[in-house]
This record gives sequence, C-alpha cells and structure tokens, in this order.
Amino acid sequence: MKTLIIAEKPDMGRNIAAAIDPKAKNHRSYIEGEQYIITWAIGHLIGLAEPDAYDDRYKKWNINDLPIIPAQFKLVPNKKTVDQLKVIGDLAKRSNLLINSCDAGREGQYIFSLIQRHLKLSQPVKRLWISDLTPETIRKGFAELKEGAEYENLTRAATARSEADWLIGMNGSRAFTTKHNVLLSVGRVQTPVLALIYDRQKQIEAFSSLKFFELEGHFSQNEMTYRAMWQGERMTDQGKVEELAAKVKGKQGGVASYEVKDTKEYPFKLYDLTLLQREANGKFGFSAKKTLDTAQALYEKHKVISYPRTNSNYVTEQNIPDMHKTLNALQGMGYDELVKGANRGLVHKGNKFICNPAKVEDHHAILPTNRRANGLSPDEQKLYDLVVRRFLSQFYPAAEYKVHTVMTEVENELFKTTVKELLSLGWKVIYADQKKDKAKSSAKAKDKDEPEEDEIEVSEPFFINANEAVICEDAIVKEKDTQPPKHYTEGTLLKAMESAGKQIEDEELRDAMKDSGLGTPATRAATIERLKNVGYVEMQGKKIMVTQKGRTAIELIRGAGIDLLTSPEMTGLWERRLTEISRGTASNEQFMANVKKFATMIVEKVRVQTRAEKTSFESEAPAKGKGTAGKSATAARSRVSKAKPDAAIPKGISAKSSTDNGPSLITACPRAGCGGSIFMGRKGYGCSHYKEGCTFVIWKQSYGRSLTDAQVKALVEKGRTAKLKLALADGTPVEGKIIMKDAETGELALEL
Repeated sequence: MKTLIIAEKPDMGRNIAAAIDPKAKNHRSYIEGEQYIITWAIGHLIGLAEPDAYDDRYKKWNINDLPIIPAQFKLVPNKKTVDQLKVIGDLAKRSNLLINSCDAGREGQYIFSLIQRHLKLSQPVKRLWISDLTPETIRKGFAELKEGAEYENLTRAATARSEADWLIGMNGSRAFTTKHNVLLSVGRVQTPVLALIYDRQKQIEAFSSLKFFELEGHFSQNEMTYRAMWQGERMTDQGKVEELAAKVKGKQGGVASYEVKDTKEYPFKLYDLTLLQREANGKFGFSAKKTLDTAQALYEKHKVISYPRTNSNYVTEQNIPDMHKTLNALQGMGYDELVKGANRGLVHKGNKFICNPAKVEDHHAILPTNRRANGLSPDEQKLYDLVVRRFLSQFYPAAEYKVHTVMTEVENELFKTTVKELLSLGWKVIYADQKKDKAKSSAKAKDKDEPEEDEIEVSEPFFINANEAVICEDAIVKEKDTQPPKHYTEGTLLKAMESAGKQIEDEELRDAMKDSGLGTPATRAATIERLKNVGYVEMQGKKIMVTQKGRTAIELIRGAGIDLLTSPEMTGLWERRLTEISRGTASNEQFMANVKKFATMIVEKVRVQTRAEKTSFESEAPAKGKGTAGKSATAARSRVSKAKPDAAIPKGISAKSSTDNGPSLITACPRAGCGGSIFMGRKGYGCSHYKEGCTFVIWKQSYGRSLTDAQVKALVEKGRTAKLKLALADGTPVEGKIIMKDAETGELALEL
C-alpha cells in the first residue's frame, strides 16, 4: 500500500512530486512513484447541496416553506470536476495513509475535509503545512509532517463557516426575493459590505459644499524664503480675508517661535494580502480579484513568493535565515544595487517591527522566495516588484529628517510653517527610481484624530534666525470648497472591510474585534466581485457606485428591522467565534444553534414586510457624463442650501480636517427643524448648518476620553453611549454612560 498525497490544485501537486519524488510517473490526473501517489483537487470538488436535495418542494421558492434548516447538511460533487473526484476515490483504495497537502488555511482544510467525508475515507491522515512551494520548503514540510488530528478544530471552524453562510444566504435570499418579487441576494459578508458602500454614497449625496478662504503668507529673511498659512478660524467672507491680506502684505514681522526636532520614518510593514491588494489597486488599478489571482500565480506557478492568502505583516524567527538567503538570491535580478546597499544586520530575531511570532497565526507576511523570477507576465512582474521592494526596504535604515516648525507674527497675526528637511533617504532609496512614490501617501494613512499639518518637504538646508525680522513679501487669498467624502475604490473598500469592527460603539466588543473585519483576506476579493455580479454595485473608473437595486436592498433589509445583517458587528462576531472554534476555545454546536435562530428571525421579519414597488429597484437612465446615482441623489442635491457668509462658526468645529478629505458625516442634527448633518471637526462634532445659525456641538474630549464617531452617533440617535471607562473633572476614574442632556445645544451629562 502507498501513501496518497492530496494537493489543492494540479500545479501544487506537480511541485510536490518534483520535490519529493522527481522520478515518479505522470498519469495526467495523478503522479505515482514507488512510495507516494500524488493527486489533487481542482479547488472545491464538493459543495453543500441545494435546498431541493432535501425536499422537492424547495425547487420552487416560496416564503411559506422557510426557514430551511437541514438536520444534517448533504454534500454534492461539482459536476464539472466529478471525474477527478472519482480518481481520488480509486487511488485511496490503494493507499493506507493520506497526506492533506491542500493550502495551509481554513479553506484548504475544508476542501480536504469535504473529500474525506464524501468518499468516506477512513485512512489515518497527516498534514503538510507550508507557506511557500520551493523544493526546500516542501521537503522540509514532509520531514515535519503534523498529525491530521491537530487540525480538527480548524476543520470544525471551516465547516461551521460554510454551513452558517448557507443558512443565512439561502433563507435570507429566498425570503427577500419571494417577498419583493425581485432576485435579491443576501449574505453575512456581502450585505454589510454593500451597506458600507451605500452609507458612503448617501453621505456624498447629502453633502452641502461650503466655500471658504485661506490666507497664505510668503516670507523672507535674508536669502531664505518660506510660505506659511494664517492661523485662525475658517474664513467664509472673502472681503474680510482680503482686508487681512492687505493688512500684512509688505509689513515687517518677527518669529514668534521656532522649533526644530529630529524625526525618523521607518520602512512600512511587510505585505499581508489585503495591504498588497490595496496598494496594487492604488498604483496599478488592479481589482482585488486580479491581485489575488496574480499573487496566487506567483506563488503556485512561478514559486517566487510565499503563500499570499495571509493576514499577517510579520515573520517568525524561523523565517529570518530564509530572508537572508532570499536577499542573496536577488542579486543579478535587476535589484543588484539595492542588494549591495542592504544592511543585513537590520533583519534579525530581535527586530519586533519585522519578527513578531505572536502576530503570525497560520501564515507569515508575503515574502519573495529564493527562486529566480523568469517568464513573468507584465502584471505578474508589477506585483512581484511590489513584494520585492517592500522586502528589501526592511534591510535599510530609517529615513531621517529635521522638522522645522515656525510661527511667524505680522501685525498681530500668526502664520504657521512646517518644513521637513531631508537628512538621509534611508529605505526610501528603494523607491527613488519610481515616478510616483505611493509610499508617502501610505505613510500618512493612519488612524488619527488630527490630520497631518501642511508640510513642505525640502532636500536643501533650511534655517531661520529666530531673533531677526522677517518681511511678508506677499499675502495670497486662496478660494477653496469643502469636499465630500470620496467614493470607495476597491483599495479603500478593502481597508474599510479590514477595519470595519473599529466603528462599533460597544467598547468591549470593538476591542474583541480588533483582529476581525468583514470576511478574510482570502475571501474579500470574491465578495466585491459578488456585489458586481448580482447588480448591487457598478464600477465608474476606479469608483464603486451603488446601483438603485443595491440601494433598495439595503433599505428593505433595514426596514425589516434586520439592521444586524447590514452591520460589521455580526460578521465580525462570526469571524471572532470561528477563530475561537479553530483554537478549541468555543463550541461549533452552540455557534450553529445561534445562526439557526438568526436565520429563522430573518424569515419572520421579512414575512410581515410590505412588498416594495418594482420600480424601486430600477435606476434612472444616467444623465450625460453622470453616474447612475438614482432618484435619491437628485433629491439630495436639490436640498443643498446656499450658505450665509457672515454666519458665526462654532469654535473648534471649522477644522482643516473638514476640508481636505471632506467632513466625516455622522448622523442628522437632532435640533428640531434644523435639517443639517453632524460632522467631525478638529475639536468637536458640529452641524453642517452652522452658517444658518445652528450652534449644536459635542466636544470630542469629554469626560476624560476622546469620543469616537460611533459614540457620537449613539448620543445623537439614542441619547446615550454604552458603558465606558471615563474620568471625572478631578481625574477620578469611573465607569458610566455619557448621555445627551440638551439636544438643542449638545450639552452632555454623566450617568453612573
């Protein structure tokens, strides 16, 4: 009897055969040697049966037959690959040991498990668990095979994920479709992702642009010239700004303060799949699916990168020697100069920015392998280059700067300048030959309460004498408009999916979900493609636009009182629970019992809903040069009000953060008859109708903490937050809820 090795795909099977038994004979659908028979699945050979496999009446969709909850899920072979399944079954009869060599992850585990269950394979199982397909790694993996039983919890999690998705998808889709007589697809990941896109588009449509003016001063001191921005509240009266410009132009001033500090910018983290997809979308316009498919080819076909479906940006101690080998192997591949400049001493086990085993679960960050990259397509080369440069940057020191902050005073008016003087390029030399360094924008893509101030980056020395006078050579008035939030691209949507749990109001749940998100790195691309295929979204260039059908789907789901189905909270909880199941710390039976209850609740809510008009799913024909924004977009635009230029602005609300990227619109203003929207400023949350006289404001710093968007939304809509860790005015720590004391002004109070 021989050992049967089952890989996930043909290329993987052939790679394994070449590494462990190069003399084995190729029989087209399997490879056989003296000790091993190597065969493969072709992705999913088996799936969960459709409802009509349980009862013929389910062939017709009828809401009265719902919910459909199988006592035991049936499996059915994929008709397109049934021949390969038969091959595996026949080969198994000649084997006394199975080696699961499917992808090292939840889905790979599930593919093998389905084959094992459907064919009723009873042989003992070993597990090959590797992160790249180089011959060295494959041979090492076979020398360190794991017991199949060690992965039973992962199998349970994978099975629970699949069956739970079936229950929500089948029951939700059939319920909404039969009730409203339009094919409506519902899913526990795709629906909250659609809701993200819907909510962003509604914010854009409701946005009321505001014209304002900035004053830029041009100053000189001896041979040094510099620009600075006037420091004051946002100005909406052009006349007043021009008066201010005339007041300071040509006048002598002084340096009110001058600070210089040394700063360092370290290389960006190594890629996980989502980060790679985001950057490839921003840099090359690749869809998430295209990046995943291309990365998979680099891994599986060319074997030049490690396993791409990873959620980690770190490596383990065992990867460090391999990274050094790969660095040497990159010589002679177009990266010679960069390899020569690398400092091997920077990549070591003690560098926690790179090596952090606690942050590596199934797979380490995406790395190039020591295999020479030949025969890559242009797109494969682009993606490979991203991975290689990110890898090489870890062997370079930080970029070093001197940051000069100058406050200039002229006629009692303050102007601010921030100059970033380059001292040493460091790791940024890796990107110096590229026309556009996207890395700079990525560096600032951090979750901060405050936006980055305007910075002027220079490579020549900058110096101001704080004790000498300066001259305001010119004062330029710049007209600007506040900008709405930007439409999602696939890159920004991937980031939103990854960080979706951060917007949940409940502090404990949000913390528990910090490693969760909408879907997994391996499934997010498929979710976006699904939304396109069912007609919920469409692409306009890089922009993702919700269609009228997508709008109505979200409105119906929320209208039925199933808001949880549109929230990141549910799918984040699922991913958290599935992770716990895979670790053996949670019960898959209890998880499935809760899912069945939720599926039943969905059906009951939809059953009593009023049927929507068919026209509510149909988009208006777009105007020339316009997108298919639908009726609500037109209505929203008609509500845009004209601003009163002299209206008072609540202090601290008219912040720069509301100009460059558009304000973060939170919810409707609670003041009776106001009609404005609450948005986030620098110091607080104010109303978009402040120019019409609305003085509603919630200060961001309240009771010893910085309020989040979700908490402000809860205050406005529910009148209170969840229980939080707070502080009294004297600093005494307490636990309690913040409540809305006065909805007219935004005054808050504490409830202990």
